[in-house]
Parts: sequence; structure tokens; C-alpha cells
Amino acid sequence: MNNNESRTLWISVFSALFAVFLLYSYTQERSAELTSKFGAKQTVVVAIKDINEMETIDESKLSIEERPIEFIQPDALKDPELAVGMVALAPIKLGEQILENKIMEPGPVTGLSLQVAPSKRAVTLPIDEMRGVAKLLKPGDRIDLVAALDIGRGATQRREVKTIMQDVVILATGLRIANELPRLLEKVGKEDFIKNIRSDTNFNTITVEASPADAQNLIYILATSPGSLFVTLRHPSDRANVTLPQASVETVLNRVDGATLTQTVRQPASTPRPPTPTPAPAPVKKKKRGGFVDL
Repeated sequence: MNNNESRTLWISVFSALFAVFLLYSYTQERSAELTSKFGAKQTVVVAIKDINEMETIDESKLSIEERPIEFIQPDALKDPELAVGMVALAPIKLGEQILENKIMEPGPVTGLSLQVAPSKRAVTLPIDEMRGVAKLLKPGDRIDLVAALDIGRGATQRREVKTIMQDVVILATGLRIANELPRLLEKVGKEDFIKNIRSDTNFNTITVEASPADAQNLIYILATSPGSLFVTLRHPSDRANVTLPQASVETVLNRVDGATLTQTVRQPASTPRPPTPTPAPAPVKKKKRGGFVDL
């Protein structure tokens, strides 16, 4: 290598080092400017893969990054160990911060018992498409319970329909409970599968809230005539209790809007006939000799 080549090599090396120095100085200057503008940085846990709803979070889906404090969302996790093993309650996109309110332990946190109001009881009722508003129900809905029961015995037995409970809150539909993690762990053979029950409509029961006396009456109906209970769905803002008479075959045939129809059939007035004249009696003839004479 001659002197010119050696000199050219050293100039290239020094130029590269000078460029690196300038780049480092620029990045440090920009970092200082950003720090002064947005404040100090802090570590935060972010997703490095898309995480689906109800998917269990593991270490391969998480990373730790430094971000300005102003850009860190409230409840963002700073330790990835707090998210490992948890379940995503909503989809988490790539690069999104892991928030505490978006993850939950894989199991019920509140359970059903804390959903029941004090002095109330939870009662499970069987339903189907016809008796349960086509199963278009969800926890938190408010319903009325209507019973169709046989009254009397023998020849006097009759069926009546009566609204027995009004403004009843639904605590659960099947396995779906309000404020509970909507997932179910199922075991098929030797493998475990996680079933998302958020949109499950295969339930055949609903659990409602009732007073102890109403719960006792419902259990009596279930024990004697379980298919006689029907559900009607209310509007969320409708909280009124309405006094309703029982319905029977007589009310169905003779009652409209709660008022009995009394119909009086009147015959049209007929034209009076003139009196029929009484015929005069026939004259009586007295027999005489030689013929009859009129009296």
C-alpha cells in the first residue's frame, strides 16, 4: 500500500468517525430537546403482537419500551410479569400499551353472589325460545314473570294466567354473569379449550333476583308446573308496576282492554196489526113444522 492509499484510508476512517460523532451529537441534542419538551421518559409494557379478545397473554407478546411520561396512558403496566397469564378483555393491537383495565385473571372475580342485592335471593328458571323472548336476554335486563296455572279441581278446574312478579332483574343467562370474565374452560379429552361465552345463546336457564317470599313461590311453581312460567321483556327505563287482573278464557272472549263488553240485543219494533174482527155468530134456526124459521 503506497502513501496515497494509506492517506486515503485514514481520511475515510476519520470521516466515518466524525460522521458517527456528529450523528451521536445530533441524537443527544434531539433527545435533550424532546426531554425538555415532553418531560422525562418512563418504561411501559407494550404489545409486540396483536392480542385477541379472551386470549391468554404470555411473554412472547410483550415488550418493555421507554416513552415520554406525557404519552404513557393511565393504568399502563410497567412490569410485564403483571400481565403474563392474564386474559385480554378486549383486542390489543401491536404497539398498544397494556392497560390494567384491559386484562383480567382467568376466572370469576366478582362471581354471582356479589351481584345479588342484600335481602334478595337468586333463583334459576328454565326457559326456551317461546317462554324466554326467543332468548334475546342478557344479564342486567329487567323482565316480568307470568304464570299459567290450573285453579280448582275436578270439573271446576280452570286455567288462569297471572303476572306474578314485575320489574325483575336478570343476574345471569346460562353461565354468563354480569361483571364476570366471559370465558369458560372446557376439557375435551386431554386438552383444555377456552370458550368465549360473551355471545353464547345456547343457554336454557336464566337466574333472576327475587325476595325470599317470591323465591319460595317460584320454587313451588317449578316443583309443580315448571313449564308454566313465561318471561316478558321490559324497556330499561320502564320501572312501573301495573295492577293487572288474571286472564282466563272468559276474559279472552269477553274482555277488551280490561272492560267487560255487555251487549244488549234489541228486537226491531214491529208494526202493530189491526185487531181481527170477531165474526158474528151464525143465526140459530128453530125447526117448525114444514121447515126452519130464523130466530
